[in-house]
Amino acid sequence: MCANLHSIQNERIVSQSSDAQAKTKSVCLEVFISPESDFFDGHFPAFKLFPAVAQIYLVDRFAKKYLGLEGFAKEIKRVKFPSPVMPGATVLLSLEQDLLNGTLSFSLCDSVQKDKVYSSGTAVL
Repeated sequence: MCANLHSIQNERIVSQSSDAQAKTKSVCLEVFISPESDFFDGHFPAFKLFPAVAQIYLVDRFAKKYLGLEGFAKEIKRVKFPSPVMPGATVLLSLEQDLLNGTLSFSLCDSVQKDKVYSSGTAVL
Protein backbone atom coordinates (compact mmCIF):
# COMPACT_ATOMS: atom_id res chain seq x y z
CA MET A 1 0.00 0.00 0.00
CA CYS A 2 1.20 3.47 -0.86
CA ALA A 3 2.19 5.54 2.16
CA ASN A 4 0.94 8.77 0.54
CA LEU A 5 -2.82 8.79 0.92
CA HIS A 6 -3.25 12.32 -0.44
CA SER A 7 -4.28 13.62 3.03
CA ILE A 8 -7.62 11.80 2.76
CA GLN A 9 -7.61 9.35 5.62
CA ASN A 10 -10.58 10.37 7.69
CA GLU A 11 -13.57 8.71 6.08
CA ARG A 12 -16.54 7.84 8.27
CA ILE A 13 -19.09 5.19 7.34
CA VAL A 14 -22.58 6.72 7.22
CA SER A 15 -24.26 3.54 6.02
CA GLN A 16 -23.30 0.17 4.60
CA SER A 17 -25.41 -2.69 3.28
CA SER A 18 -25.29 -5.95 1.40
CA ASP A 19 -28.32 -7.63 -0.18
CA ALA A 20 -27.53 -11.20 -1.23
CA GLN A 21 -30.92 -11.65 -2.88
CA ALA A 22 -30.64 -8.49 -5.00
CA LYS A 23 -26.89 -9.09 -5.39
CA THR A 24 -25.95 -5.53 -4.42
CA LYS A 25 -23.50 -4.01 -1.96
CA SER A 26 -23.35 -0.35 -1.00
CA VAL A 27 -21.56 2.07 1.25
CA CYS A 28 -21.96 5.76 1.97
CA LEU A 29 -18.97 7.59 3.43
CA GLU A 30 -18.45 11.06 4.80
CA VAL A 31 -15.04 12.39 3.76
CA PHE A 32 -13.30 15.66 4.62
CA ILE A 33 -11.27 17.08 1.73
CA SER A 34 -8.37 18.73 3.52
CA PRO A 35 -7.10 21.99 2.03
CA GLU A 36 -3.61 20.54 2.61
CA SER A 37 -4.24 17.56 0.32
CA ASP A 38 -1.57 17.27 -2.35
CA PHE A 39 -4.36 16.86 -4.90
CA PHE A 40 -4.59 20.66 -4.84
CA ASP A 41 -0.90 21.14 -5.67
CA GLY A 42 -0.62 22.84 -9.04
CA HIS A 43 -4.31 22.44 -9.91
CA PHE A 44 -5.45 25.99 -10.68
CA PRO A 45 -3.13 27.68 -8.14
CA ALA A 46 -5.21 30.90 -7.99
CA PHE A 47 -8.53 29.00 -7.63
CA LYS A 48 -7.94 25.60 -6.08
CA LEU A 49 -10.33 22.79 -7.01
CA PHE A 50 -10.41 19.10 -6.16
CA PRO A 51 -9.67 17.61 -9.59
CA ALA A 52 -11.98 15.17 -11.39
CA VAL A 53 -9.20 12.57 -11.42
CA ALA A 54 -9.04 12.82 -7.61
CA GLN A 55 -12.79 12.21 -7.37
CA ILE A 56 -12.42 9.07 -9.50
CA TYR A 57 -9.47 8.07 -7.30
CA LEU A 58 -11.75 8.25 -4.23
CA VAL A 59 -14.33 6.06 -5.96
CA ASP A 60 -11.69 3.48 -6.83
CA ARG A 61 -9.92 3.56 -3.48
CA PHE A 62 -13.02 3.25 -1.32
CA ALA A 63 -14.73 0.71 -3.60
CA LYS A 64 -11.71 -1.52 -3.10
CA LYS A 65 -11.61 -0.91 0.65
CA TYR A 66 -15.32 -1.24 1.47
CA LEU A 67 -16.81 -3.32 -1.36
CA GLY A 68 -13.86 -5.61 -1.96
CA LEU A 69 -13.39 -4.68 -5.61
CA GLU A 70 -10.17 -5.69 -7.30
CA GLY A 71 -8.52 -3.62 -10.02
CA PHE A 72 -9.88 -0.53 -11.68
CA ALA A 73 -13.03 -0.19 -13.76
CA LYS A 74 -12.88 -1.22 -17.42
CA GLU A 75 -14.96 1.79 -18.42
CA ILE A 76 -16.68 4.76 -16.79
CA LYS A 77 -20.04 5.71 -18.30
CA ARG A 78 -22.23 8.76 -17.90
CA VAL A 79 -19.80 10.55 -15.60
CA LYS A 80 -20.75 14.13 -14.74
CA PHE A 81 -19.00 16.83 -12.72
CA PRO A 82 -21.72 19.50 -12.23
CA SER A 83 -20.16 21.37 -9.28
CA PRO A 84 -16.58 22.04 -8.18
CA VAL A 85 -15.27 20.60 -4.90
CA MET A 86 -13.50 23.30 -2.95
CA PRO A 87 -10.72 22.82 -0.37
CA GLY A 88 -12.13 22.06 3.07
CA ALA A 89 -15.35 20.50 1.78
CA THR A 90 -17.01 17.64 3.60
CA VAL A 91 -18.56 15.30 1.07
CA LEU A 92 -20.71 12.19 0.98
CA LEU A 93 -19.43 9.46 -1.31
CA SER A 94 -22.09 6.88 -2.18
CA LEU A 95 -21.04 3.65 -3.88
CA GLU A 96 -23.36 0.87 -5.04
CA GLN A 97 -22.10 -2.30 -6.64
CA ASP A 98 -24.52 -4.33 -8.79
CA LEU A 99 -23.03 -7.82 -8.92
CA LEU A 100 -25.46 -9.05 -11.59
CA ASN A 101 -24.72 -6.25 -14.05
CA GLY A 102 -21.05 -5.86 -13.11
CA THR A 103 -21.41 -2.14 -12.44
CA LEU A 104 -20.52 0.36 -9.75
CA SER A 105 -22.65 3.50 -9.45
CA PHE A 106 -21.24 6.45 -7.55
CA SER A 107 -22.12 9.95 -6.46
CA LEU A 108 -20.21 12.58 -4.57
CA CYS A 109 -22.34 15.31 -2.98
CA ASP A 110 -22.12 17.94 -0.29
CA SER A 111 -22.67 16.54 3.21
CA VAL A 112 -24.94 19.43 4.22
CA GLN A 113 -26.56 20.45 0.91
CA LYS A 114 -27.29 16.92 -0.28
CA ASP A 115 -28.86 18.20 -3.52
CA LYS A 116 -25.47 19.73 -4.45
CA VAL A 117 -23.85 17.01 -6.53
CA TYR A 118 -20.12 17.21 -7.29
CA SER A 119 -19.89 14.12 -9.47
CA SER A 120 -21.79 11.00 -10.42
CA GLY A 121 -21.47 8.11 -12.82
CA THR A 122 -21.40 4.41 -13.45
CA ALA A 123 -18.35 2.23 -13.90
CA VAL A 124 -18.26 -1.11 -15.71
CA LEU A 125 -16.23 -3.59 -13.68
